[in-house]
Amino acid sequence: MDTATRDTIAVGPISIRFRIEGPDSNGSVTVFECTVPPQVPVPAAHSHNEFEETIYGLAGVLTWTIDGHDVPIGPGQAVCIPRGAVHGFVNHGDIDATVLCIATPGVFGPTYFEEIAAVLTASSGGPPDRAAMLDVMRRHGLTPAPSASH
Repeated sequence: MDTATRDTIAVGPISIRFRIEGPDSNGSVTVFECTVPPQVPVPAAHSHNEFEETIYGLAGVLTWTIDGHDVPIGPGQAVCIPRGAVHGFVNHGDIDATVLCIATPGVFGPTYFEEIAAVLTASSGGPPDRAAMLDVMRRHGLTPAPSASH
């Protein structure tokens, strides 16, 4: 598929745009851009055992917490999140942060973000249905991190 024709997926205020999907690479990689506005709620910390995720900074600074360590990623910087590492991110800055996310192998795709967006939309601006969010995460190979309150 031509990357110019791919739609942006809005997950609340976060935007996701796939550049390469698994079928485009015979399953070897998926590549997507993720743009995060400043100070927005971000997805729950999680891990995944089926793929590594490499993050490459394009604009702004997105701070990734990987197994308890903060790693700020700005333009031209990169980090590889190994399988099983618990991670999440936040934009502490005052401008949008955009990163390129590269998942290898390409077992993770746009359906995950479309389903998460649907759960957020169903909440009508209120808190999302946590059980539904966790179900989507698990069905797509993400393991939610235990919350700090547990």
